[in-house]
Amino acid sequence: MIFEVWAPKATSVELEALDGRHAMTATERGWWKAEVPQAGHGTLYRYVLDGDGPYPDPRSLRQPEGVFGPSAVYEHDRYTWSDHDWKGRDLRGAVIYELHIGTFTEEGTFEAAIGKLDHLVELGVDFAEVMPVAPVPGGRNWGYDGVDLYAVNETYGGPDGLKAFVDACHRAGIGVILDVVYNHLGPSGNFLHPFGPYFAGFAGSYWGEAVNLDGSGSDEVRRYFVENALQWLRDYHIDGLRLDAVHALHDKRATHLLAELSGEVDALSCAVGRSLSLIAESDLNDPRMVTSLDAGGLGMTAQWDDDVHHALHCAVSGERHGYYEDFADLSALAKVLTHGVVHDGGWSSFRGRSHGAPYGGIPGHRLVACLQNHDQIGNRPAGDRLPLAALKLGTGLLLTSPFTPMLFMGEEWGASSPFLFFSDHVEAHLRDSEGGRREKEFDGFGYAWEAPDPSHEESFLRSKLDWDELKQEIHWSLLCWYRDLIALRKALPELSDPRFDNVRVEFDPAGKWLVMWRGSLCVTVNFCPDSVALPLSVGVALLASDEPVSAGQDGVRLPGQSLAIFRSGG
Repeated sequence: MIFEVWAPKATSVELEALDGRHAMTATERGWWKAEVPQAGHGTLYRYVLDGDGPYPDPRSLRQPEGVFGPSAVYEHDRYTWSDHDWKGRDLRGAVIYELHIGTFTEEGTFEAAIGKLDHLVELGVDFAEVMPVAPVPGGRNWGYDGVDLYAVNETYGGPDGLKAFVDACHRAGIGVILDVVYNHLGPSGNFLHPFGPYFAGFAGSYWGEAVNLDGSGSDEVRRYFVENALQWLRDYHIDGLRLDAVHALHDKRATHLLAELSGEVDALSCAVGRSLSLIAESDLNDPRMVTSLDAGGLGMTAQWDDDVHHALHCAVSGERHGYYEDFADLSALAKVLTHGVVHDGGWSSFRGRSHGAPYGGIPGHRLVACLQNHDQIGNRPAGDRLPLAALKLGTGLLLTSPFTPMLFMGEEWGASSPFLFFSDHVEAHLRDSEGGRREKEFDGFGYAWEAPDPSHEESFLRSKLDWDELKQEIHWSLLCWYRDLIALRKALPELSDPRFDNVRVEFDPAGKWLVMWRGSLCVTVNFCPDSVALPLSVGVALLASDEPVSAGQDGVRLPGQSLAIFRSGG
């Protein structure tokens, strides 16, 4: 077997494997190579650079003993796939379901998650979006402190466990999107520094040192991330990647890393014969993110659209603090439903400057929108979710909107469990200061920060879903509402129409109600606790969250905090 590693500044590199050290030979562009015929699948190994180490392989495919242990040879071809008939799934018209493997089930494994796929099928979602699975320190983490980016967390089930999960999803007709982090690496177990110029030498964001995408030696660094992305799509049969915080990628090259990645993924899609998606989490409100390469854009299939979340959240919760200030009025919700974003070049009070650009001509399916996600719940001090009444209204608007809707695990039944921030750093200085770092990160967001200690195991255990809640009528009823909304969205083309030009919105200046027309369909929402009468001429009610809803010559009357969808009467 041949071992290869990139270490351009080393004068000697040794491979530590099979109870011995093997001298490696320098080749082109800083790469080193050694052939060890006796090595094979499962062989443990590490590298020694100029006498220092040993260190795990930067491209390790498996870390069976965790981030501080040796790497292990892993042969992808040993896994037998059963998804030969899977042709992929397009993002257009789809509904996404975000989940965290460690808290999705009591067991917190890929195998246990497979046991819940029938629930997702009955719900009607098209994609499962899995939060990062790269190895992390300790036994619990959101995943954004990942290192050894080519490997899979052993706590969840390792590489074979992930493949089994993807395989099962495909058999169930569900695509898989994997959340990956390329803007920084975790502070614990990160051994890239000795190998080469992986980092730029400055803080790229609050979360850590910027990766070197445009400095000396950055050609190989860029390939490290591009080939990582291709591995997930090719070797793990993943259908799409969600790229974390791309605004924290510092790249001044003529061809941005995202454009390079887009071109590579397009080529891979042609080779494997299935649709592959790239979804960017971007805070820039820049339409170039989702503009095609041939039109001068970065070529992302879609991007997260926080403006939708903020506008929906304000409408159903009444919160106005921090970045919610610009979304407090229903005019913000009306604008986002008809233009895609609120910040399209105008003033942002939270940033203290103008922000964004217009998304004219961008279809709604390129904007992934949600009422809740891991960030918007987990970045609250108590990790608290929206109450059931707010979920009922917010998801009714989300699932009748022109965007690509995304749900967060458990929201479909109004899960009572919080989703707290949790970690399990091994180093005492990281573990003991995690809570303080977290509070500092959200300074100025308007929260009175009283959060559980993220290093306590209890913060992790409390975040696990309680599936027994589905036995309770109040939770089962909300689940039925979600199922009915998704089914209606898929049955009526007007509801998945991504053209903002076909959306018309009216709202009460006092914030009591909003009406959205989707072709011949009329979505009516009453946000206030008292019933309201709307002077609308509509036909039959197709779906209503509450009874009694009435429509006649005098208009529509909605009960307090309710939503109803009508077919227009003419």
